[in-house]
Amino acid sequence: MTPTRERVVQAAAELLEEGGTAAVTLREVGRLAGVSHNAPYKHFADKEELLAAVAAASLWQSQARTQRIRRSKPPADAIRQLLQSFVRQGLGHPEMFRLTYGPWRTGSAELGEAADAALSSFVAAVADAQQARALPAGDPDRVAALLLALAHGAVDRALAGHLSRAGKGHADPADLIDDLFAFLTSSQ
Repeated sequence: MTPTRERVVQAAAELLEEGGTAAVTLREVGRLAGVSHNAPYKHFADKEELLAAVAAASLWQSQARTQRIRRSKPPADAIRQLLQSFVRQGLGHPEMFRLTYGPWRTGSAELGEAADAALSSFVAAVADAQQARALPAGDPDRVAALLLALAHGAVDRALAGHLSRAGKGHADPADLIDDLFAFLTSSQ
C-alpha cells in the first residue's frame, strides 16, 4: 500500500468512526489525509471501493490479532480471548463493526482476500482448540461459524439496545461467550 493510499484509508476510517458511512466523502477524506481533494480518486474509483479498503484493513488487523493470540495462548484460552476481543472491538468501534460485517454490494478482491484470511485464521484456531479437546469435535468451519454467529449476534443486539446485563437478556456479549464456553465444555 502506498503511503498516500494508506493515509486515505486511515482518514476514511477516522471519519467512519466519527459519523458513520455518511460522513465518509472522498473530498473530506482528502482534506483529513492532507492530500488534494482529487488524490483519493487516484486510488479508489468511488466511495464504495474506499469503504471496502477500510473494511479490508480492519479484517487484516483482525487476522494479525488472531495469529498473535494463537501463538501466545493455549488453544482454549486463545478462542475465548479472540471472541472477547471481537466483542470489545465491535462494541468499541460500532461503525467499523457495521461496515466490516454488514452486507456488501461490491465485489472487492481486496475485501474478499482479507475476509478469507481473517476467517481462515479463526478456523485454524478453532481446529487447534478441537485438537486439544477444548472444543467439541466436528467440522471446524461449522464450529467457527457457530462461535462467530454468537459473537456477531451478541454485538449486534447490544449495539441495538437489546442486550445488556442490567436490562434485556440479563447479559452482555462477553457474558454470552462465557455461557457458550461453559455449555460447550460441560457437554464434552
